[in-house]
Amino acid sequence: MDDSGQSSGSVPSAGTKSVRDANRDTKQISSEILDLIKIKGKASETGPGVSECGDGKDREKYFQMYHPWSFTPRSGEQLAGVMERLKKELPEHGWKIFEYERDSSRNKNLNLGADHDERKFSVIIIHLAKNTPPKLSVRVVSGCYQVPDGEKITRF
Repeated sequence: MDDSGQSSGSVPSAGTKSVRDANRDTKQISSEILDLIKIKGKASETGPGVSECGDGKDREKYFQMYHPWSFTPRSGEQLAGVMERLKKELPEHGWKIFEYERDSSRNKNLNLGADHDERKFSVIIIHLAKNTPPKLSVRVVSGCYQVPDGEKITRF
């Protein structure tokens, strides 16, 4: 995400934060996305992870959070229209849509990408309609944090 609201490929600065606090914030964003899905089903129980920021940043001082998870509804038919609804509702919660299109895979999965510039998070949601069972694949990614002075980055 960049100042124009477009995904620029470079990771924005998300300020200074401990890994513990960044982990909590990442879980909160994922929880909010799950709430917006508004369908009964099951979310996978994977937790967030810590990665490097890239761009030549010192891996001892800078880190990024990521949280991949999936959502499987009770019935695949429940996913009909969910991506269109998310495209409408995410901006009402501060997200800017930067992608909404079918990918080039054999299944032509519908992809939705959005940035939350204020909170320094991005989300990619993929509707895997032809999977058995059909589901949503979700990946929440933070901006690049700097660990507070005197703290170390715990990677998990």
